[in-house]
Amino acid sequence: MTSAQPGLLFDLDGTLVHTDPVHMKAFNQMLEPFGRQVDEAFYKAHVMGRQNAAIMRDIFPDMPEAERTRLADAKEAGFRSMAGLLEPLTGLLRLLAAAERAQVPCCIVTNAPRANARLMLEALGLARRFDVIVIGDEMEQAKPHPMPYLTGLARLGSDAARSVAFEDSRSGVAAAAAAGLAVVGLTTSLDEGELIAAGATLAVPNFADDRLLDLVRERTGLRLDA
Repeated sequence: MTSAQPGLLFDLDGTLVHTDPVHMKAFNQMLEPFGRQVDEAFYKAHVMGRQNAAIMRDIFPDMPEAERTRLADAKEAGFRSMAGLLEPLTGLLRLLAAAERAQVPCCIVTNAPRANARLMLEALGLARRFDVIVIGDEMEQAKPHPMPYLTGLARLGSDAARSVAFEDSRSGVAAAAAAGLAVVGLTTSLDEGELIAAGATLAVPNFADDRLLDLVRERTGLRLDA
C-alpha cells in the first residue's frame, strides 16, 4: 500500500543551483599539475550526474585507486572552498516556501558527496528546507538506477504518482523517470531535446517557468498563488 502524500524531490548540482562552472574550475585546478584540462564537451559526456569514482577512472584509467580517491577528495575540497559563489536558480525559493506552507515534503537526491551537499545547502540558506538527503554513494546503486529516488520517496512517505522530481543530467532524469516520477529537466547544462530524450516530462530554464508550476500543481495540488 502506498501513501497518497505528494512530494518534491530535487537533484542538487545544476538543479537547485548552477554549479557546473564551479565544478569545472575545481576539476581544472586539480588537473593542472598533470597538464590536463576538462572542457565543456568532456564535462557533459563524462562528469555530469556521475559518481567521482567513475569520473576519475575515465580521467586516470591507469592510476591506482587510492591515488584517484585522493585527487577526487582534493577536487571536492576545492569545490567547497568556492561555495560562496553559488546562488539558487530563479523561482526556487518561492517554490520551497509554498511547499513548506502546504506541508509538502521535500528531499535532495544527489550523487554529490554528503559533505558537498550539506555545504551547498548551508551556503544557499536552504539547510532547514530538506530533512531528507539521499546520497548516491550511500546506496547499493546510484543514478541512473532508480534506487536513490525510490529511497527518497520511501523516506518522505510520498507516492510517485503524486510527486515531481527536478533534474539536470541524463542519468538523473533516467533515474527519476524509472522510479515512476514526473521529471522536470532544468536546462542549466543540457538543452530541452537532450533532457526530453533522457525521459523528462518537460524541460525549463528555471523554477519560475509556468509549465513547471502547472505540472507541480497538477501532480501535487501545490499552488503558488499565496
